[in-house]
Amino acid sequence: MNNRHDNQKLLPVAIIGAVLSFLIGFYAYYLVDQKAPVNADKILNRVKDQFKEEGPIEGSWIEMTKVPWKKYSYETKVYYGGISRLEDGQVAQYEFVADAYSGTLMDVYKV
Repeated sequence: MNNRHDNQKLLPVAIIGAVLSFLIGFYAYYLVDQKAPVNADKILNRVKDQFKEEGPIEGSWIEMTKVPWKKYSYETKVYYGGISRLEDGQVAQYEFVADAYSGTLMDVYKV
């Protein structure tokens, strides 16, 4: 008899715990789901590291302002940037488009 009475006292605590757990989980999901832009300098450093695998680079730049970009049905904001390096004794220039939220290179092309 005493055991049943103890269980009834714990029921409101269990319900409050379950509701709080749900609310905390929902809030954590909301925080993780928010898009936070990657710092443009970090993206430029990643791109430079990738280019350095094929040889030294002469110079680089990146626009610090995010701009809207759409390709097919994919829409995001991007940073534009560029890299220059020596190829066959001449300076070759490349421009790139990088996703502002993931840092992923969306496009690279020779100018």
